[in-house]
Amino acid sequence: MADEAYDHPRLAALYDPLTSSRDDLEVYVAIAAEVGARRVLDIGCGTGTFALMLADRGAEVTGVDPAGASIDVARAKPGADRVRWIHGIELPAIEADLAIMTGNVAQAIVEDDAWSMTLRGARTALRVGGHLVFETRVPARQAWLGWNRDATHDVRHVDGVGTVEDWLDIVDVSLPLVTFRWTCVFESDGQVLTSDSTLRFRERDEVEADLVAHGYRVTEVRDAPDRPGKEYVFLARSMS
Repeated sequence: MADEAYDHPRLAALYDPLTSSRDDLEVYVAIAAEVGARRVLDIGCGTGTFALMLADRGAEVTGVDPAGASIDVARAKPGADRVRWIHGIELPAIEADLAIMTGNVAQAIVEDDAWSMTLRGARTALRVGGHLVFETRVPARQAWLGWNRDATHDVRHVDGVGTVEDWLDIVDVSLPLVTFRWTCVFESDGQVLTSDSTLRFRERDEVEADLVAHGYRVTEVRDAPDRPGKEYVFLARSMS
């Protein structure tokens, strides 16, 4: 099940205008070029920003996401016909050079069975020797300490929507799981919408062990250049 933040039409439409500059995605564009990826599977593609960045550079991209409202936003964007969009969780066997999860995608897969299914599905989608790349936050940095109203409250004007007030609150910290709530208030009609999200903070050795157990070879664990010391960027290759 996708969180309301991504599957409620009114909230999904806010994702792009309320998200700060996506400079973080340039890291993954560079990795795609580094590994020579021509066919890419974007797992948890959301509103399609990254998939379209790759398509602009000539890649053949398939985007998969369980949130129908986010897929609808992606399909409505200019150039969206260059990407194959799949609403669901099944990962297609497409002999991809690269399977990738950006942002919160890997951490949002909290259940062990779902995580295993994703790693198996990504390996099936990849050609032998293809790359799996994703990021997770470093648990010791306790990113959730900044997910509170004082640190996140904002009021912004969104074209076509009007003034929107929003903020985050922590609901529960039971490591390795952290649950937070996004509250969004629409000034135009006073509607208040909330979305609860849970992320799993995996340790580096846990992730590496999971990858090896699912048929990957971990080639490198990098520091996120835009958030040094705060995130791991895992690069692994499919061995079969």
